[in-house]
Amino acid sequence: MNAIKRVFFWPVFFTCQLIALALVSWHLLAQFHFAYPLGYQLLDLDKHIAEFAPQNRYKEDFEFTVPEDHWRLFGEISDAVQASGNGLREISYTLKNGETTALMHDAEVIHLQDVANLIDVFYITGTICLLIWIALIFFARQQKLNLPPIKKVLLGFLTGFASITALILIIGPTDVFYWLHVQVFPDGHQWFFYYQDSLMTTLMKAPDIFAFIATGLVSLLIILWCASLYGINRLLGRAI
Repeated sequence: MNAIKRVFFWPVFFTCQLIALALVSWHLLAQFHFAYPLGYQLLDLDKHIAEFAPQNRYKEDFEFTVPEDHWRLFGEISDAVQASGNGLREISYTLKNGETTALMHDAEVIHLQDVANLIDVFYITGTICLLIWIALIFFARQQKLNLPPIKKVLLGFLTGFASITALILIIGPTDVFYWLHVQVFPDGHQWFFYYQDSLMTTLMKAPDIFAFIATGLVSLLIILWCASLYGINRLLGRAI
């Protein structure tokens, strides 16, 4: 049993824990549209939009929209990709003459639909991992198993996190970002948009907004991971 625990049980346990809590973190932040208004202020998105909206080659008058419009539009995009892409084509803003027009052209909608499909897969995977993790918690309690020493668990987590971070920095965050897009999105589907060609990209100041969102996700994940580790440790009968 000791060999099984060392080679199989605990690695599966902690992997499922991490993926499940990543899903929980994502879902919780999605309810608040990933704190976009805060990122809007920190990244000076109002100035960014004022600069690039007039240069857009497909859409007009976006420079006349106000921050509240931008927060609403990002929220609608966030809600749509969380809902399997439903509603993406209906997202619109008001022109200077009072008429409404779609925020995004076809290539942008197709890209966000790809994002929505990816999120759907993430929810399925995360839910399965959550169920497995819960089952393993009950199994560990039934078998009266204790977690490995907390210092060892923390060291493993920090080593893995530091290694991934170092690898990203060595390769280059931008190169990693582009490589991931090439790997996960279908061939022939546009995923890179210049600010002059996409109000979606202008609205998000991509990729800057993704760094902001990633920081929030990682921070919440670490909090949940530490809290769950403490709770499981107590549940399994070992005092920290």
